[in-house]
Amino acid sequence: MIQIKNAAELQKMRKACAISAAALKAGGEAIEPGITTAEIDKIIYDFIVRHGARPNFLHLYGFPATACISVNDTVIHGIPNKQQQIRPGDIVSIDTGCKIDGFNGDNACTYACGKIDLEAQRLLDVTKESLHRGIEMACGGNRVGDIGHAVQSYVEENGFSVVRTFVGHGVGKELHEDPEVPNFGNAGRGPRLVPGMCIAVEPMVCQYKYAVKTLKDGWTVKTCDGGLAAHFEHTMAITTAGAEVLTHGWEEPGWTL
Repeated sequence: MIQIKNAAELQKMRKACAISAAALKAGGEAIEPGITTAEIDKIIYDFIVRHGARPNFLHLYGFPATACISVNDTVIHGIPNKQQQIRPGDIVSIDTGCKIDGFNGDNACTYACGKIDLEAQRLLDVTKESLHRGIEMACGGNRVGDIGHAVQSYVEENGFSVVRTFVGHGVGKELHEDPEVPNFGNAGRGPRLVPGMCIAVEPMVCQYKYAVKTLKDGWTVKTCDGGLAAHFEHTMAITTAGAEVLTHGWEEPGWTL
């Protein structure tokens, strides 16, 4: 069932999403050659706890960390570890969030470690822009399919592909709520967007084909063909005037809590 948030609940969503965005930003700013994914995860964990919130990924469905940290051909759900060091030229996706006052935030961004090749940079740029194309369609009266169609169309026009196996979702008292928000589909289809809904739009885009595989650890999702992947995500509230992006902070260079 889709949960509609009242004014007081939306204010709690704003708080959870602001801390989530700041934590993501702290993790992204820590990326440098030689740092391990476990060290990045610890930075994010400490930030969230220091601000009075709880890491909402930690132990969710058995996930063992605060953030999913996915490097290069890992699409999502990379498990941070002490052995994996970030190297110059890597692209690093961080997906994390927190819960405070009973409500959740969720966001993701793919970062470059130093200089990356032109095609990798184009993948990041297209994926991030596809997120914004989806956000433009996230207004009251539109349908979920309008978001997915906007994302898919832009990605495919630019020669990349959208993952089909994993999708966006509602966010609120639970991290994953109804409705599902695919990054593909047909305009005018799916649940209608209603003011007070909160959703996470999160394009997961592959350099080549969109087929993915889950490794034996049960979490790590990689491209089947070894191509790069990028992942960007915002949590937003639906209004009659458009989307209020609640996790906007990670995109803004000078933004702090």
